[in-house]
Amino acid sequence: MPSPKPYNSIIKAALIAGTLDIAAAIITHYIRFGKGPEGIFRYIARGAFGEAAKTGGTEYIIAGILFHYLIAFGFTILFFLVYPKIKRYVSAYTIISGLTYGIIVWCIMNLVVVPSSKINQAPLTLTSITREMLILMCCIGLPIAIFAKRYYSATSHETYH
Repeated sequence: MPSPKPYNSIIKAALIAGTLDIAAAIITHYIRFGKGPEGIFRYIARGAFGEAAKTGGTEYIIAGILFHYLIAFGFTILFFLVYPKIKRYVSAYTIISGLTYGIIVWCIMNLVVVPSSKINQAPLTLTSITREMLILMCCIGLPIAIFAKRYYSATSHETYH
């Protein structure tokens, strides 16, 4: 009997991780600035559209939401692709590997993606780095690692490439 394709696991993991991440960002943004989520989605859209997303219409908010989930799907797919190659190291330490992946995601986003985008990135501080890294560790890395382990454990009789 062939193993199920990872699509369902990837979709669930990405939607859950993306939703947890954006919920944490919305809550943090509200606590810090007393403002709703619109600014967060506009900030994400600025990566592609620049300053126009700051004051443009609803289409920029929608674009920000779509970009956010696209990024969550990208990081989920990456982990699922890499998992079989590192399975012996990460399957016994799912929590540690998930938290570590969150740190890797932070590094990719803040040291590669954002600086390469049209966003004028605010200076990184120890407080902002810690806050953002913890969010990504718990909301992105951990759920993705748990879903990947669950998927690959269910198909462990298969040979991985």
